[in-house]
Amino acid sequence: MCWLTPSDLPITLNESEMKIKKHRSAQAAPLLGSCRVQTPAPMDVQMCQSIQPCHADHQGDLSAGQLLKWMDTIACLAAERHAGMACVTLSMDDIQFEETGRVGQVMTIKSKVNRAFTTSMEVGIRVSVQDVREHVERLVCVAYSTFVGKPAGPQKVLLRPVEDLCSAEEQLQHSLASERRRLRLYNEQTFSTLLQDYHTLANDPLSAVSTEFTRVESIELVLPPHANHHGNTFGGQIMAWMENAATVAASRLCGCFPSLRSVDMFRFRGPSSVGDRLVFKAVVNNTFNNSIEVGVRVEAYNCEEWTANKPRHINSAFLIYQLANTPGDVPAFPQVTYTTQDGERRYLSAIVRKRIRMARKHILSCKEEAPLSVPWDKSNQVYLGYNNVAALTVLAGKQDWEASSISDRVAVYVHEEVELLCVQVQMEVMTSALHAFTLLADLTLRPLWDNHYLSCEEVERADEEETVYHIKCPPINGGKSRDFVFLLSKRQPCKDGDPYVVALRSVTVTTVPPVEGFLRSEAKCAGFLIHSLGLNSCKVRQTHQHTDCLRHSLGPPCSLALYDFVLAFSFAA
Repeated sequence: MCWLTPSDLPITLNESEMKIKKHRSAQAAPLLGSCRVQTPAPMDVQMCQSIQPCHADHQGDLSAGQLLKWMDTIACLAAERHAGMACVTLSMDDIQFEETGRVGQVMTIKSKVNRAFTTSMEVGIRVSVQDVREHVERLVCVAYSTFVGKPAGPQKVLLRPVEDLCSAEEQLQHSLASERRRLRLYNEQTFSTLLQDYHTLANDPLSAVSTEFTRVESIELVLPPHANHHGNTFGGQIMAWMENAATVAASRLCGCFPSLRSVDMFRFRGPSSVGDRLVFKAVVNNTFNNSIEVGVRVEAYNCEEWTANKPRHINSAFLIYQLANTPGDVPAFPQVTYTTQDGERRYLSAIVRKRIRMARKHILSCKEEAPLSVPWDKSNQVYLGYNNVAALTVLAGKQDWEASSISDRVAVYVHEEVELLCVQVQMEVMTSALHAFTLLADLTLRPLWDNHYLSCEEVERADEEETVYHIKCPPINGGKSRDFVFLLSKRQPCKDGDPYVVALRSVTVTTVPPVEGFLRSEAKCAGFLIHSLGLNSCKVRQTHQHTDCLRHSLGPPCSLALYDFVLAFSFAA
C-alpha cells in the first residue's frame, strides 16, 4: 500500500510560482498531534549486539533474517523518536551485504532520520561488525527505510521537518534523501518499461531444472512475540521469515547453502497483526553466472479470510544469493527453465531486474579511473539523474574551499585533491531564484550570454527534469574546437531553504557520434545551486569538477560563465 500523496511528488517547471509557494505552505502547516512533538529530540539511535549461537545459522554465520529484524527495529525506533508517535515500515530499499558477522563478533547498528517529507520519512541505517580481538570495524551494509506515522483515524499524519543539521554529512544525507525518494517512485515504472522490450527467450527444458522444483510454501502464525508494541507484526520479523523461505528455495536448486548477498526493495503493501496466518511463497526465478534470484510473496489471512480462502498480498521481495566459493572456484548454478506462463513472466522479469542492478551498480559506483561518460538510455534515466544531482550536491558540500579571487561581484573558490581540481564561483543576482533557475536550466539559451558556447541543441528530452544536450565550444588558447554531450538534471526545492539544482554530466548517446573538426570532451560533474535570498535576489553557486586532463581546457569557461550570465542579465534588465 502506498501512502504517499500527490503533494509529495516533485513539482515540475511548468507549474507557477504560486503553486510552489502553496506547496511549501502546506508543508509548514500545523501538524497533527503537534502538542506531542514540539521539542526536537536527538535523531541518532544505536544498537550493539553480541552475536550468539541462537542468532546464527548452522555454519556459525549471523542469520540474514536476524540482521534484518535488528535493522527494522532500530529504524523504527529512530522514526518514532522523530515523529513522537507510533510508526510503521512502508519499505526498505535495496541492500548490498559486504560482510558477514560470525558468532562472538559484535554487530553495531546505527540509525537516524535523514529527512521527513509531508507524510513519510527516510531513515538511514548503517551496520558494522567488529571482532573484539582485532579491534577492526568493517562495514556490513548501508540501508534506507521509509516510515509513516500510524494514524489514530483515517487521516494521514503530517510530519515535522528534520532540523538542526549540524554536520556536513547530515546536510548531505538530507539533500540526497529527496533524490532517493525519486528512485523509489520511479523504480516500478522503469521496470515496466524495460519488461515491454523483452520477448520469449530460447528455452531448453531438456538440460535445465524447472523452477517449479524449487517452489517453497511455508506458513507462520503471528503470535504476540512477533508483534511490536502496537499489535502489528514486526516488519523485520516478516523479512526474516521471507529470507528463510527464500534460502530453502535456493538450497533446493544448488544442493548446498548459498549466502544472501543483496535484496531488492522490501515493499509493505498492507499491515498484518497478531492472529494472522502468513503464507510465504518462494521460488527461484532465474539463475545467472554467479547468482540466483529468488522471489518471495507474502499473503495474510485473518480467521474469516482463512476460511473463505481470500488472502491479502502484504509484501513481495527478490533476494539474490551467491555461493561462498574459495579463490579460483567458479560457481556453476544449474540452468533453470519455466513450464508455465507465470514461470515465463518471472524468468524474464529476473533478467530485467538483473539489467537494472548492473546499470545501477555502474552508474552509482563509478570509479575515478572509469570513463567520465556513461551510456544514456531511458531505462537508466532515473539512476543517471540521481547520480547527477547527488554528485553535484556532494561536490558543492566539500569542506576546505580556499578563496582564489573575491571582488564585489564574483567570489571564486578552489578545492584541490590528487589529480582533481574543484572550482566554485559564487555571485548574488538581482532576480528571483525561480527566474534564475528557469534561465540556467535551459541550455539552448546559453549561447546568448556565454561566449564559450557556439551552439547548443536538444538531443532528447526524457521528461520535464532530464534532458540531453549537444554543445559545441570554440577553441581556447589556439587549441581545437570541442563539443560535449551533457545530461542536464534540474530539481526544484522540496521546502524553503533548499536550493534549486541544475546538474550536468557527460553521457554517450548513439545518435550523437563524434563530429569532424571537434574534439569530444567530457565532464563528470558540473552545475548550479541557486539559493533564494528574497523576492528579487538570489545567490548562484556554479561548481565544476576537473580531472587533471581537463584543468586547462575547461578552466576559463568555468570561471567566467557565471560572470557572463550576470552581465547579460544586467544588460537585459
